[in-house]
Amino acid sequence: MVGVIESTAESPNQGPDSLRNQVRSAVIWRSGTQILGQLITWASTFLVIRILSPADYGLFAMTSVVLVLLNIVNGFGFANAVIREEAVERRQLQQLLGMLIVLNLALAATQLALAPLAAAYYREPMVASLLRVQALLYLTTPPIALAYAVLSRAMDFRHQAQVNLISGIAGAAAALAGALAGLGVWTLVLAPLTLFAVRALGLTIAARTFMLPRFDFRGAGWIARYGAVVGVTQVFWFLQTQADIFIAGRIFSAAELGLYTTALFLTQMFVTKFVPPINEVAFSAYSRIRGDHDAYASAFLKGVRIIFVIGLPFYAGMAVTAEPLVHVVLGEKWLGTAPLVRTLAFAMPFMTLIVLFTPALEALGRPDLSLRNSMVGSVMLPVAFLIGAHSGAQGLTLAWVAAYPMLVLIAAIWTLPALEVRLGDLADALRPSLLAALGMAVAVLLIDREAMLLAPLPRLAIDVVAGAAVYGLWLLIFARDSVAELLALARREG
Repeated sequence: MVGVIESTAESPNQGPDSLRNQVRSAVIWRSGTQILGQLITWASTFLVIRILSPADYGLFAMTSVVLVLLNIVNGFGFANAVIREEAVERRQLQQLLGMLIVLNLALAATQLALAPLAAAYYREPMVASLLRVQALLYLTTPPIALAYAVLSRAMDFRHQAQVNLISGIAGAAAALAGALAGLGVWTLVLAPLTLFAVRALGLTIAARTFMLPRFDFRGAGWIARYGAVVGVTQVFWFLQTQADIFIAGRIFSAAELGLYTTALFLTQMFVTKFVPPINEVAFSAYSRIRGDHDAYASAFLKGVRIIFVIGLPFYAGMAVTAEPLVHVVLGEKWLGTAPLVRTLAFAMPFMTLIVLFTPALEALGRPDLSLRNSMVGSVMLPVAFLIGAHSGAQGLTLAWVAAYPMLVLIAAIWTLPALEVRLGDLADALRPSLLAALGMAVAVLLIDREAMLLAPLPRLAIDVVAGAAVYGLWLLIFARDSVAELLALARREG
């Protein structure tokens, strides 16, 4: 278990090997259990998708705009401020808990007030009822954020991973039970309520953060200031990631919106499910080496290489196997998502890269640059979505492909110099996996042409096996350094 007062900064006699081992252990626990948890969650999710209708997911997507907007200012930025400090006293943790409680009660009240307005905007009365019940989620945020700060300071991602796995299983079980019981769209409300309630209890026990809140915030201005900058950054991030649903929810039917959001769910699985746990580890690790510029730049580039060696074949494979993939995983009634998945897959590598910028900048003490990136995106992407939405769901997906590369290029112009990374260094980090993924995509396209007359399941199986073989062979021949880096990490050498 982890104490709540002890400092976890690297001590003078704690060498780089110790930090490497901590990072390696953290990555293995967070990513390993994340993979296991996601496999369980996805098995449940795909079964639930087969039971529910596109309209159910469309209604839920309408509520998600309000939920995401309010949750991005729910206080996790305050927790990040505590993680960055070399020493934290119990009194400061109590102040953090007090801030989290005040903020989240205010957010719950705001959501209750916005519920009828959101229902009127979308012309769907059910939206108000869903939002009122979902306001209960804010009660779980303070204990989760406090425990997260304590465990992350100690680089203790093992306990976090264990609790996340248990809570993920609980949420998946609740979702499947709700769908089988005929709860319809309420299934999508029950599952997260169950998940976060279990997570709050589990993390509190793991971190031993049973304490009374302190509502005297004198001397805690540094927590509020840092959290405010991060929170504002996240508001702009919301504008660029939720503007499509906000716009489409007004224009599309609930069923069409459900098809679009389900396509987004499939293509964003890697960047929204696997990258955030790695970013949590990265933020804690970056915070401990921010005084060593060479090590910082090297760590960032290494993270990019590792993430994209795994992510690019995922995106490329999804683009070329969209039709059999959707048929097998979601069922025939969801085939309308296949062309949307194919297009969105081309935008996701750019989204992944800009997501990787954030922890590196914030740990460096430059959340202002993350804010600048988000501000630019909050203008570019909504404009693109507004134009694209009038051409239907496919127009929205094309807006992603048109806008995201430009956003990444602009963000890189001021992000990379702050990290002391050259554009050429970033290109070198991406080149091996990019070439291997392109080679894999061409091979799978050629093979899929010959397999089109097969049933969806054997067709998909042939595509996946062939793609994995081509990608692995390409890396072994042309990118052995990338393979060696992954193996070294697994053997405690990286």
